Amino acid sequence: MSIQISENISLRHLNTFGIEAMAEKYLKFNSLDDLQEWREIPGMLKSNVLVLGGGSNILFTKDFKGVILHNQLHGIELIEEDENHFYVRSAAGEPWDSFVQLCVKNNWAGVENLSLIPGSVGAAPMQNIGAYGVEIKDVFHSLEAFHIQEGYLKTFDLQECKFGYRESVFKGSEKGKWIISSVTFRLLKRPVFKTNYGAIQEELEKLRPDRLSISDISRAVVNIRTSKLPNPAILGNAGSFFENPVVSMELANTIKQKHADAPIYPVNVEVAKVAAGWLIEKCGWKGKVVGNCGMHAKQALVLVNYGGATGAEVLAFSEQVMSSVFETFGVQLKREVNIV
Repeated sequence: MSIQISENISLRHLNTFGIEAMAEKYLKFNSLDDLQEWREIPGMLKSNVLVLGGGSNILFTKDFKGVILHNQLHGIELIEEDENHFYVRSAAGEPWDSFVQLCVKNNWAGVENLSLIPGSVGAAPMQNIGAYGVEIKDVFHSLEAFHIQEGYLKTFDLQECKFGYRESVFKGSEKGKWIISSVTFRLLKRPVFKTNYGAIQEELEKLRPDRLSISDISRAVVNIRTSKLPNPAILGNAGSFFENPVVSMELANTIKQKHADAPIYPVNVEVAKVAAGWLIEKCGWKGKVVGNCGMHAKQALVLVNYGGATGAEVLAFSEQVMSSVFETFGVQLKREVNIV
């Protein structure tokens, strides 16, 4: 056997929250052959399985009973191009921001607004990550995924992934069935700059580029994120802990009547999106600390481990925040982070 399965492994350094939890079994896989070999080990397919990438969107609330498969598939290549697009394939284990910066360096346009988002390439389509006016679905071409139980490889196109707001088929009907092995992106040869979101335009005015490029957009996004989001290496966190809730237009209008400053964005005539960070801040949670965790002082969407917090403690804190927002606004927040 060429693969090595470890037992009773600490997961503290494998999740950006820095939560201490133990894995009953752990396998770091570097190829699909490793996965096939793992499948042939008696009893493994009956185990509880968790696929781990960068560990940036997960909260361990207890030790994990089963096997953790840690995706270490690497490699990025330009596989095709046409008159308007570059088609770039990345292995799923690549760090997301490393992929973005390579695209920026090569002038493969489309993902520059998604700079500095933590996690791996394979996790990006699972929840259709998005920031500053761009989502994965906007640059997605296809992906390959390995079926855990059956051991075959399948290609999923844009339609089959069923992307929605922080959603995909891999969080819905196909959850837990697949391991994403590679993702192919359709990137632009002629950039379309998206600068009307967040503070990008304001930051660009500070940078004063001679001629706007995707490198300037990326630098602006990195500056913004660095200024208001805590570094997980210093303060344990998983980025945005809650999704921006989508509510009925009736409820959105009620909130707007009471709070003229409420950031509300109509989705269609029936529903609107409300900024979760604003709701949380209005309820007094921004910067609040309870025990060893709390909401970050500069960003009310980011729940932080200030040192020594347990997963159960973080989860309990998030429940308090959710209850407070519901009691105040009638809005039910949804966690973006996966709870294990």
